[in-house]
Amino acid sequence: MSRVGRLAIHLPAGVTVTLGEHNHVTVKGPKGSLEFTFHKDITIASTHNDISVTRPSDSLAHRALHGTTRALINNMVKGVTEGYEKVLDIKGVGYRASLKDSKTLIVNVGYSNPVEVEIPEGITVEIPINTEIRIKGIDKQLVGEFSAYVRKIREPEPYLGKGIRYRGEFVRRKEGKTAKK
Repeated sequence: MSRVGRLAIHLPAGVTVTLGEHNHVTVKGPKGSLEFTFHKDITIASTHNDISVTRPSDSLAHRALHGTTRALINNMVKGVTEGYEKVLDIKGVGYRASLKDSKTLIVNVGYSNPVEVEIPEGITVEIPINTEIRIKGIDKQLVGEFSAYVRKIREPEPYLGKGIRYRGEFVRRKEGKTAKK
C-alpha cells in the first residue's frame, strides 16, 4: 500500500470539496477555488471531514496514480486555505526588478534591454525591495512554473554568483583562472 496514498486528507474549516462525474474534483476555500479531473481508475471518496483515495489493484500504474492523486488533492486543499509562495533573490550590480501596472514584471539583469514578463492569471507578484521577488498563488504548479520561468531569465552563474536564485538556494562556486608565475 502506498504510504502517501493511504493517508486521509483532513479538510479544515471553510473548505468544501465537490466530487463530480469522471473524478472531477472542485475544492473551494477562503482564498479561492481549484478544480482538476483525475484518472478514472482511482476512487475518490468523501466523508464528513476527510477525503480518501483508493486504487483498484496493485499494478504499477495504479500504485503510481494512487499517491499522486492523493498528493494533488492535498495540495489543492492547502492552496485554497494557506496559499503558496516562492521568493526569488536577485544578485548582481545593477540587477533589479519592478512592476508595471501589476500585470507585467520588469527585470533588469544585465541585458541591453529590460525583460518584461506577463504575470499569469491567478498569480500575484510583490516586490518589497528591488532585489527580491515574491510570487504568490493558490495553485502550487502555477506558482512553481512561473517562478522557474522568472529564474530562467538569468540563472545564477558559478563564478560571481550573479543572477536570479530561489531564497536559500545554494549556488556552487568555481574558482577563476590564476595567473602564471
